[in-house]
Amino acid sequence: MTRKNIFGIGAAVLCAACAAWGDERVTANPAARDAMEPLPPGAVRLAGGLEVPIEKSIAHWHKGNVPYREFAEFFRKGRPKFALGEMWGKFVRSGAMQYRHLRDPGLKAVLDGAVTDILATERPNGSISCVPEDLQPGGDGHSRPHCSDLWERKYVMLALEDYYEWVERRPEVLASLQRQADCIIRQVGPAPKRDIREIGWSPNCIESSSLLEPFMRLYKLAGRKVDLDFARYVVESGGAKGSDLFAQARAGVMPWRMGEPYPKAYEMTSIFEGLAEWYRVTGDASAREAVLKYFDSVLRHEITIVGNGGGNYPHWPKWSGEAWDNTAAEQSNPDMTRMMETCVGVTWMKYASQVLRLTGDVRAADAIELYVYNGLLGAMKPDGDGFSYVNLLNGEKVTNKGWGWTFASGPVTCCNLNGPMGLAYIPFVAVMQAPDGPVVNLYNAGTAVAKTASGGEVRLAAEGDLLDMGGWRMAVSPAREEAFTVSLRIPAWSEKTSVTVNGKSVGAVASGTYLKIARTWRAGDKVAVAFDFKARRLDAPVGRNHASAPFQAVTWGPIALARDENTDPDYAAPVAILAAADGTVAVERIAPASPAHKLEFRVPTKDGFIVMCDYASVDGWKGKHVQTWLPKACGK
Repeated sequence: MTRKNIFGIGAAVLCAACAAWGDERVTANPAARDAMEPLPPGAVRLAGGLEVPIEKSIAHWHKGNVPYREFAEFFRKGRPKFALGEMWGKFVRSGAMQYRHLRDPGLKAVLDGAVTDILATERPNGSISCVPEDLQPGGDGHSRPHCSDLWERKYVMLALEDYYEWVERRPEVLASLQRQADCIIRQVGPAPKRDIREIGWSPNCIESSSLLEPFMRLYKLAGRKVDLDFARYVVESGGAKGSDLFAQARAGVMPWRMGEPYPKAYEMTSIFEGLAEWYRVTGDASAREAVLKYFDSVLRHEITIVGNGGGNYPHWPKWSGEAWDNTAAEQSNPDMTRMMETCVGVTWMKYASQVLRLTGDVRAADAIELYVYNGLLGAMKPDGDGFSYVNLLNGEKVTNKGWGWTFASGPVTCCNLNGPMGLAYIPFVAVMQAPDGPVVNLYNAGTAVAKTASGGEVRLAAEGDLLDMGGWRMAVSPAREEAFTVSLRIPAWSEKTSVTVNGKSVGAVASGTYLKIARTWRAGDKVAVAFDFKARRLDAPVGRNHASAPFQAVTWGPIALARDENTDPDYAAPVAILAAADGTVAVERIAPASPAHKLEFRVPTKDGFIVMCDYASVDGWKGKHVQTWLPKACGK
């Protein structure tokens, strides 16, 4: 595919929209063009490092003990609890994304069967719903269990869209998606239809407007005016009862004050994912502004040192750690008892990928890296057969206590089902395509097939990974000698990154940017990157409760370090970390004494050394605790 073809898709879609509308136009702006795009399915193949958890998840979760056939029964017989109808969609959606990467035939067989099964549950009115036709489209929070109808139908649509796009383009799948959309359009909209802001289980019914994403994706697949019109209705409705989320984002309202009294982090970010798709198709400048300001605000006010956010203290204790809660400032607060839902982290990662694609903003890739190496892997069970519902930085790190259902094979939660989607997004963003050549976002061993500026093929083969002290190396092999650009993300945390091409240093390497190496490339040219890993002591942010002040943490590059009760009985003891005036800590990386730990360090304190490991490696699944924000020793 040539550069013109790759980056002309948005304009073509907009032209199709304009033709469908006749004289109507969305704005005077052209459709948005992405700064970078994912490579085609199967073009990126990881090896070792980040590939290990992906393979564990597929083997032990998607092809393991997930009772996906029972998920489909909720659509035949109803479900005993609201929102359980989302389970089928989450399972198939993440499985389709995993298949996009590995093309595993066993996984495809599972997904084929699941899709055939769910299509057989379609009701005469075209809906695939857990709710009888006469009670659709659900209701508000006072009419459970039917209040979750639109949220559940959204996940069916998203799963079928991912299956159709990444697994197999079965005509009956697209036809069913159109019937499902038509049913929703007949039921939801301006009076006399039901207002989307009045349908849902939360006080502001925020979850139902997340239908914006599947309707935009269906529009891109089928080009139907009715789907784009419904998406416009959702955008103009503002996303929540009593709040215009998009206007609030543009005005700079902090996330924890948006959509009050229910700033539900996961659902809110899902809506903004749909708004990013709306902007990509329409070029709506106000949508772009809302998308980018929301990203900035969440990054600044909600994201913790492990890359996730949301909590239950002090602002929204009722919402079980699942609401935006000024979490960046409150993350060391000892009164925080639930925080950082996995569904929030994965959706934040997906949203960051939208911003990365739209703008090429290196901060989005930095945010993805931070979450992957800390929060995402830290939430996964060691064998890949599930994810924690929420995570804590201090105390009980992981738990399955939360929304879900217990089947014969065991408990399943929303986060068990969403965690694998985060893993599936790793190869989706690891290496991407820009107009002038390939872009490396994540550093891991593996291969990728990308395009040069002229549309020629270039193969990349990488060795090592981000945490390899020997550095990361990549061979660049274009099909023919050619001038193009290879872009490397230089992380913000790496102050003095060394980059060489064929052994010769590349000058002017700035942290927190993309290094664009424009040259004539020949097959076998070698790129080597050595990162500047430093350990730093961080003083705790002080939020509403000043009890959070006497804590400090240690990071090493992008990695949050922690004390692990499994190997350290004094894990919660107060300490005084020794640091230089600039905050750097002279840690010593050592061979891990525990096979569970990927990294271990000797960390100096005023009373000797303590051993800390990477937060992600702490195994809390058997009741042991973690200490990431360390209490300061009194008077030290």
